Amino acid sequence: MMHFLYNTSIHVYHFLIWVASFRNPKAKKWLSGRKNLFEKIQTEVVPCEHLLWFHVSSLGEFEQARPVIEGVKKYFPDYKILLTFFSPSGYELRKDYPLADYVYYLPLDTYWNATRFLDIVRPEKVFFVKYEFWFNFLTELKKREIPTYLFSALFRPTQFFFQPWGKWFRKAFRVYNHIFVQNQSSFDILQRFGFENVTVSGDTRLDRVSQIARSASELPKLETFCDGKRVIVAGSTWPEDEALFLNYVNECTHNVKFVVAPHEVNDKSLERVTAALKRSYLFYSAASSPEQLKAADVLIVDGYGYLVSVYRYAKIAYIGGGFTTGIHSILEPAVYGMPVVFGPDFHKFHEATEMIQLGAAHSISSYEELSNLLESYLTDPVKLSVESHSASQYVEGNRGATEQIVRYFFEN
Repeated sequence: MMHFLYNTSIHVYHFLIWVASFRNPKAKKWLSGRKNLFEKIQTEVVPCEHLLWFHVSSLGEFEQARPVIEGVKKYFPDYKILLTFFSPSGYELRKDYPLADYVYYLPLDTYWNATRFLDIVRPEKVFFVKYEFWFNFLTELKKREIPTYLFSALFRPTQFFFQPWGKWFRKAFRVYNHIFVQNQSSFDILQRFGFENVTVSGDTRLDRVSQIARSASELPKLETFCDGKRVIVAGSTWPEDEALFLNYVNECTHNVKFVVAPHEVNDKSLERVTAALKRSYLFYSAASSPEQLKAADVLIVDGYGYLVSVYRYAKIAYIGGGFTTGIHSILEPAVYGMPVVFGPDFHKFHEATEMIQLGAAHSISSYEELSNLLESYLTDPVKLSVESHSASQYVEGNRGATEQIVRYFFEN
């Protein structure tokens, strides 16, 4: 019965995507990207290769898969990599990822699609990342005895898998030869439900952000803009974040500079930021002389791809999303050794909880809380130094998941 309901829901989801595609560009890409997909795969994938299939939902999960893919290619260069995405936001940005030999959308999770897909690609091993539980694909992988793994997984007691009505869904976990979880609480939950094939390995994102930090580009404009002053960066901000942060920018009396990088870079978001500012500002793209950069109090990042490099110039980071969709990456600034501040919607992100416990991060819910916290950093260098060190120690102390996972995959 549950299998029937699951399959029905898959078809209903497909119908709703089709309806949404008439107005929603993302839904339209979701459909168009899967058009003639099997014909494309049949034509391109070379049979009889040592093929490893990695599936991720979107861009965030890709960043978790990436260090593992790179570890595989480093130690086992003869293997081919097939990478699939569920979401257009991940596929469109990483469809040209050079270490993947094949990149496709994941076909809709029906029995016939799963059977046809696996008949064509014939993977030697399969890796899913974090939350991916496509029942028909997993069932077919189990039937064919193809080793299947889940890594960087994160579980909470409130998830539907662990509710009284979630027994059928937990069957998906039985497919995995091994599950690598991010933390001890995830391990404990699975153990409580009788799963023994579990290892606490940590989050591969920590390895990824360390890679990013080592290879981050120098930004001469940022160097000039900083002019030896302390810098506070607000990254991936939404309107709710900007309402608080820009208020502090306007009222701050310290010798500090600010960088603001909206989550969405478009005319509307940039106009929103500039309309709220009462201090001198400059767009990153428009900065043309050292004099302009040194004179500006606020630098607005009006392009994509800069933020991971911008953080290296900061002393404090405010991360957006905590009043809307959930916080964006706090590890990207933490890797440079700085305390991180964000809104109240952080509870699904275990790294946020752990960093708060260590004193390396803080959640705020009001302007007063934000202002008091930033003032304490700017007036108490010891506090700033201690919490910056805690952030660095958190990242350093939790690295190494990638090596552990890659070693296990090829020893078993």
